[in-house]
Amino acid sequence: MSPRAKLKPRKKPSQARSRATVEAVLAAAAQVFQRQGYAGATTDRIAERAGVSVGSLYQYFPNKDAILVALAERHIDAGFALVRELLAEALSDVPPLSSVLRRFVLAMIALHEREPELHRVLFEEAPLPPPVRRQIRKRENEFATEVCLLLEAHPEVHTDDPNVTAYVLVNMVDALVHNFILHAPQGISAEELTDEMVSMLFRHLARVEAS
Repeated sequence: MSPRAKLKPRKKPSQARSRATVEAVLAAAAQVFQRQGYAGATTDRIAERAGVSVGSLYQYFPNKDAILVALAERHIDAGFALVRELLAEALSDVPPLSSVLRRFVLAMIALHEREPELHRVLFEEAPLPPPVRRQIRKRENEFATEVCLLLEAHPEVHTDDPNVTAYVLVNMVDALVHNFILHAPQGISAEELTDEMVSMLFRHLARVEAS
């Protein structure tokens, strides 16, 4: 089996019962990864937590790395949904750029606050096998592509290369929010962080000179 195949689900659930099994496995895996960490998590523990047999788990996921990738993709897909919503607004009502940026930052904070320990396992805890990291990076690059479309659609945005700008924006916001949620600095509130990030991003994207 190729490294890439080892990270993909063995089969996609087509029936309600199968989908329920996959959902139970992923929910259980999120809990086990948070409590046991990446190294301590096993498919046996995940199956036990999900209330399914190990054989049932293996019908859908060949190993714990494939489960981890599925969880990471869910996190990134939630970001996709947000950007697509903002893109639809930018193409219709054209809300102010500062409002779009604030919603983006606040939504990213909400995503990270949902399961902070899981995010720590997904994006900090080592060692993740290179194929796992490549798969996660691939999804993150797809996310940046969606953000690029948003930047191109908004009339207030001025950038020489929207692809580069989108890549920087996504990784900067994600990294800052990730570190803020998991390693909360003393004396900085979420509101203060949001205001500062929105101000900096707006000045850069709208090419506003500092007064």
